[in-house]
Amino acid sequence: MSNSSVSLAQLEQKNAFIRRHIGPGEEEIQAMLAKVGAESLDDLMAQTVPAAIQLDKPIEVGEGQTEVNALAALKAVAGKNKINRSFIGMGYYDTHVPNVILRNVLENPGWYTAYTPYQPEIAQGRLEAILNFQQVTMDLTGLELASASLLDEGTAAAEAMALARRVSKNKKANLFFIADDVHPQTKDVVETRAEMFGFGIVTGPAAEAADHDVFGALLQYPTSTGEVKDISDIIAAVQAKKGIVAVAADLMSLVMLKSPGEMGADVALGSAQRFGVPMGYGGPHAAFFATKDAHKRSLPGRIIGVSKDTRGRRALRMALQTREQHIRREKANSNICTAQVLLANMASFYAVYHGPEGLKTIANRIHRFADILAIGLTQKGMALKHSTYFDTLTVLVDNKAEVLEQAYARGMNLRADIDGAVGISLDETTNREDILALFDVLLGLEHGLTIDGLDAEVTTQGSKSIPAELVRTSDFLTHEVFNSYQSETEMLRYIKSLENKDLALNHSMISLGSCTMKLNATAEMIPVTWPEFGQLHPFAPVDQAGGYKEMIDELSDWLINITGYDNLSMQPNSGAQGEYAGLLAIQRYHESRGEGHRNVCLIPSSAHGTNPASAQMVSLKVVVVACDKNGNVDLADLRKKAEEVGDNLSCAMITYPSTHGVYEETIREICDIVHDHGGQVYMDGANMNAQVGITAPGFIGSDVSHLNLHKTFCIPHGGGGPGMGPIGVKSHLAPFLPNHTVVNIEGTGKDCGAVSAAPWGSASILPISYMYIKMMGSAGLRKATEVAILNANYVAKSLEGHYPVLFKGRNERVAHECIIDLRPLKEASGVTEVDIAKRLNDYGFHAPTMSFPVAGTLMIEPTESEAKYELDRFIEAMVSIRNEIAKVESGEWDATDNPLHNAPHTLADICDSDWNRSYDRNVAAYPVATVARNKFWPSVNRIDDVYGDRNLVCSCAPIESYIEE
Repeated sequence: MSNSSVSLAQLEQKNAFIRRHIGPGEEEIQAMLAKVGAESLDDLMAQTVPAAIQLDKPIEVGEGQTEVNALAALKAVAGKNKINRSFIGMGYYDTHVPNVILRNVLENPGWYTAYTPYQPEIAQGRLEAILNFQQVTMDLTGLELASASLLDEGTAAAEAMALARRVSKNKKANLFFIADDVHPQTKDVVETRAEMFGFGIVTGPAAEAADHDVFGALLQYPTSTGEVKDISDIIAAVQAKKGIVAVAADLMSLVMLKSPGEMGADVALGSAQRFGVPMGYGGPHAAFFATKDAHKRSLPGRIIGVSKDTRGRRALRMALQTREQHIRREKANSNICTAQVLLANMASFYAVYHGPEGLKTIANRIHRFADILAIGLTQKGMALKHSTYFDTLTVLVDNKAEVLEQAYARGMNLRADIDGAVGISLDETTNREDILALFDVLLGLEHGLTIDGLDAEVTTQGSKSIPAELVRTSDFLTHEVFNSYQSETEMLRYIKSLENKDLALNHSMISLGSCTMKLNATAEMIPVTWPEFGQLHPFAPVDQAGGYKEMIDELSDWLINITGYDNLSMQPNSGAQGEYAGLLAIQRYHESRGEGHRNVCLIPSSAHGTNPASAQMVSLKVVVVACDKNGNVDLADLRKKAEEVGDNLSCAMITYPSTHGVYEETIREICDIVHDHGGQVYMDGANMNAQVGITAPGFIGSDVSHLNLHKTFCIPHGGGGPGMGPIGVKSHLAPFLPNHTVVNIEGTGKDCGAVSAAPWGSASILPISYMYIKMMGSAGLRKATEVAILNANYVAKSLEGHYPVLFKGRNERVAHECIIDLRPLKEASGVTEVDIAKRLNDYGFHAPTMSFPVAGTLMIEPTESEAKYELDRFIEAMVSIRNEIAKVESGEWDATDNPLHNAPHTLADICDSDWNRSYDRNVAAYPVATVARNKFWPSVNRIDDVYGDRNLVCSCAPIESYIEE
């Protein structure tokens, strides 16, 4: 029976997405408010957030939409993108995403909601997939060591330059050489990085690299215009003068071409995009990076290594973690935090699925079509710029504009930025009809050519388009993993077997402080794999990207309104990249005012490690500002340091709410002090989830912030990437936002260089944040922030009788996260923060952030997406663990023979007939009753980090090791 007293508006509101995103229902919210001692969410906000920084009016992003309506609206927007067949190349290719990978990895929350594998015992699946990626990289590049992925090819090339400067024996040189046939967007990113490091750049023909006194050189293989040439002598000549040579390579071409390592290169890098990852208007795509073993201590990014667990079994982990910026800070090799793990996993699965023979078939087919196209064109009198090639022809034309127009009319995009020529790059999706259509465009409709006829000619004449000395003869992908899963049944089971080893958000809450592991709603994720967004080349004519422009413009307007800034750049494709772009804008601003001498960055001691790492990337000197006993920035020390550096002050980097999880009362005063000394305020966007709808960085007084769209705005973490870090700025910094050499970006300076390879960064994941904001609306976004703060205070209140809460703000409140202090317990019992983190795995939880920002603590951020039931489960686990610690303190349990010290427990432990521990197996595996409802089994025991670093192995194991296991 209907209830006539319920209005249509009320019925529609009950169907709103807000209730689906926010975990606690109204009754749960009231119960939690009672627990923390607040009458309402408004009352809690008044108690928690300083009144002076609370917004005086609501944010304006419209009313929340239902999932159905929001998807329909975005589908209409997406339809404004025109998807031509792309032959542009330049490092971006259309590809077939194997459906078994599309459905079971890219569209599977078991893969995309996982976090960076800092707790490797519950991350063995994705660690194996990344190890496979490293093996693919090493095999195809012919080098000894590879990283777990970087952000894109341009960034990887910039990192190669930095590595070259670190390891080159030519210490007096300050020049870096870039061959003039390197992709223009790569050159753009490298030049931007070089400018801030103070490196000189010299560009010219690759053969002239050794004519200059350089510490390093960057070559492209094949070249940007497609030429395949032997660069061995060039590499040797640069190395003879103590320079380091990096080669940007095409991964698919290396299936057929002699590898960079075999030619002597020190570094090989590039994009793995064409291994089964959609173009997506520029990203996200995993970059690969390989180097010689001698340079392992200078390798940027993460490395997955092989170690062993306490049962002596093979186990994977992130190796050489001291290189990570959260430890090394301004001494870090790089500020690269977000890798592209989800996309690296896809590329590695692509290699596993096709295997070496499948990849050879794909590469040979692409090259065969290139030969057919080349012979047909030359037979009809057209000239090619190069006689050697893998997949790319540069065709010399007198009527370029007419050719391009004909191509557009036929639904094809050719490369258009080469003087007197068009570029044509083929890929695995190229078919016979495409080649005939290209003949029609270039030769006219009466060309009379047939594919079978030309194919027979290639067979008869033989192909000389790859020089004999550059034909690959070395084996690759010989490991068992690449030769076992070529049927879909076996591939499906392999992917599933790895997924089962990993704890992700589809199993339980991940309470990582500062990392905001919240719901990545299915409705937000669906548009990512729409072809209207996935199949567009980043350098397609802008009039073909009307849907992307409309979506990006609207999302930008929303984010500007939410942050209180005046302009925004979407280009940075990670939070760390956003920090770099923001600091770059600050330095360019100072230089424009004749104050380029400002080179000091003030950073609180509690700051994220990416902050000082980013500062060193723009050659800023870091001066650390102390925090007081409550975890707040010490104002007296800030004033003192600002006065000491005087006119050299460039900026301060502040996190708000603070890294300690409180709303500092003096935040506006902090901004004023920095501004009074001529500096700019960079506000780290990591904790934006505690600001949206309540306050805003621009309103508070900062000049620039990056926004972690993979935190606050619901893009998933993907096991360690993708991420997005667009930056919002005040109007005076807008002219200094990143531009792009291939596609001009309106609203910024013409001469501002790029920070990412694609103009709008990882554009294909922007629909996630778009959908989130559109479905939540103004009221929903504010409520999300309120409930995030409520959930954090509920957890803090529930745990404070068991663990000390280290920092609190006004009225004894925390912001959206809290830090519990384990140091007194460690001193009394010997139980460490690592023991507690690993024991949480037995309870089915990922540990909170460990020993950051204070050693010996756990930082907990429950987010608004977790319901009271899940919060109570986590609280129950933490209280139970505290009771276990008490047994160690009292002597009831031995200091080492206890479930904390031995955690996590695996099935191998529980099923061991030689169980010789003093505690019961049930205590180990099922410490509380709720665990039994949905038990997660860690796949390995605690891993020996020291052994892994002392015995560095970062490649797939031989089949014998699996047999031994």
